[in-house]
This record gives sequence, C-alpha cells and structure tokens, in this order.
Amino acid sequence: MKELNLSRVLVENRHKLGITQDTLAEYIGVSKAAISKWETGTTYPDILMLPRLAAYFDISIDELLGYEPQMSKEDIRKLYKQLSEEFSSIPFDDVMVHCRKLIKKYYSCYPLLFHIGSLFVNHSMLAGSPEKTTKIIEEAMQLFIRVKNGDDPVLGKEALQLEAYCLLFLNRPNEVFNLLDTDQLNMNSSEPLLASAYQAIGNNKEAKRILQVGIYKGIVSLINFLIPYMNLNIDNANIFEETCHRIQFIIDAFQLTTLHPGLLLSCYIIIAQGFLTIGHQEKALDFLEKYTTLAISDIYPLRLHGDWYFNFLDEWIENNLDLGNILPRDDSIIRHSITKALTDNPAFAVLADNPRFNDMALLLKNSEEDK
Repeated sequence: MKELNLSRVLVENRHKLGITQDTLAEYIGVSKAAISKWETGTTYPDILMLPRLAAYFDISIDELLGYEPQMSKEDIRKLYKQLSEEFSSIPFDDVMVHCRKLIKKYYSCYPLLFHIGSLFVNHSMLAGSPEKTTKIIEEAMQLFIRVKNGDDPVLGKEALQLEAYCLLFLNRPNEVFNLLDTDQLNMNSSEPLLASAYQAIGNNKEAKRILQVGIYKGIVSLINFLIPYMNLNIDNANIFEETCHRIQFIIDAFQLTTLHPGLLLSCYIIIAQGFLTIGHQEKALDFLEKYTTLAISDIYPLRLHGDWYFNFLDEWIENNLDLGNILPRDDSIIRHSITKALTDNPAFAVLADNPRFNDMALLLKNSEEDK
C-alpha cells in the first residue's frame, strides 16, 4: 500500500534531470537547506509550492507527492486475506474499525471498496445481534452503490448485483425491481464469438481458454439458477425432485465435488431442507450425508481452482479475479458455519432424535475441532 513519498520523488526527479539542490532551490525561490529538508522528509514544502514543483519536473501533483489513491491488485489480495483472517481471530468490532479506516483512506479505490463490502456481507452474521447485522448490510450496500456509480462498468455491474442482494436481505424486494431491469435479460454471450476469432488467427490456446472460462461460469450460473427454481417448486414434488436430479447430473458430469465443493455445500443443505418440507425424510438424510461427507473430506483450504478438464482455469482466476483464488471467508469461519448449518438449522429440528442425523452432527463437530 502506497503512502506519500514526496521526498523520494524529489530526489529521483532531480537526479533524472541532473540538477543540484542549489539549482532547484533557485528556481523555486527557497534555500538549499529547505530542499535538503524536503528530500530527507524532515519538512514539507508549502502547499502553494506544489504546482511549481510539479510543473518543473513535468509531473502531476499526485505523482509529485507519490500518492496512489488506488491499491494494486496484489495489495488488495493481501489485505483481503489479512482482514478475512482477522474476522476469525480478533473481536468483530475491532475488525470493523480497521475496515472503516481503510474505507476512508482509499475511498476512491473502487475494487477495494467492493471487496470490503463483500467482506461485510460474508461476515455480517458474526455481528452479535440482528440489529447490528442489519446495519452492517446497510453499510455494505452503500459501498456497492458507490462502486456502481464509479468509473469501472464491469465492477459496477457486479456491485449492482450485490446491492440487489443487500436489498433482499433487508426485506426491500420492491426496490430490487427498480434496480434490475428484466427486459435486459438475454441469451447472448461473447465467449463463442471471441473463441472463433482467436481460432481464425490460429491461436487455439486462447480460444480454448475463453471457452473453458465460459463453460465454467455457465455451470456455476446454472446451479445458482436451479437452486432457487427448485425451491420455488416446493409445492410440486415432481418438479422439485426432477430439478434435484438434474442438479446432481451436472454435479457428476463436471465433477463439482472436487472442482467447486464450496458451491455444493450450500446446495446440499437447501435440497435436504426441501425434501423435509415435502415429507421425504430419508431423502433429506441422504443429501445431508452427501453434505457431511464432502464437508469432512480433503477440500481445505477452500479455493477456486481448475482441474484436468479445466486446465486453463487457474491462469484465468489468477489474472482476472481481483482476489485470485481467495474465497470470501477464512477456513476456520467456514468450517464453523458448515457445522452450524446442520446442527443449528431450525429446518432440521425434526431430525433431533434421528441417529443418522446425530452421527453426522458429531462427525462435523469432531472435524472442526481437529483442525
């Protein structure tokens, strides 16, 4: 992360021009001693002198000060990982104070604001009370609104989606209708066209990479579409079960238990809840066993990654996602949430005396404690 570095910039630019401190002092109208103090960081020039200094070196005032309002992608990744770990190791309110200081300091760094907003959403359940959780979601939403109105249209679209998520969490669905224009929904995708263009110039590797990324994003999106569609058909057992069947088919076809286990954990929980709702307790337990088996398997640390089939995906994740392969929460928080999603879920209260259910709860608790 960058701070003000006027002293270093002065020295570097003076040496680049091959001038002495005397020469610079004469031009600015100060003593050589003043220049020396500026270059050692002992004192700083008067603010009215900054435009003259910047003009002399033919640089902007921001460049003169060595000020970078934007953090680099690498800095954001390091900071995000640090904050994620802090949420699992130090008091929640202390981490929030740290985050808010960073927001003030880098208020024009939209990628950082976006990811801090994501941190707030993903850790809001740790706030300690429903009221505090609501306030943090509202705070996150304001960050997403700022990012949405910024100068990055791609990031702005992502911020728009998370703003809508926050509105739903806050029980303000009518505002989502105003935010998201359903008339803009379409079936067009640029990946096939781009891949064809690269293939036409003989760059098959790039064509494959683009299509892999498109397929991967499509699979994740399809699962995320099917889950709410399945829930919406809870009153139609045939459609519900057929949707579950098709979700499982996609999971098996693309080996998602190893490619994207984090996506499946929430998927299995939701399916189990659905089967309980329609009165199929054994099928619910079957999916909870899938959930437990996956949760205690060798999937940690949870990270985004490719596999032998998606062999260009790791490169895309590293180069195109601000956070690389880092997931929103620290593994210790994830493990605890995984256990609580089964043991503290009101939907599973009817299973409290079921031996299969209790065995799964014990396995999850022991797995969490062992790590």
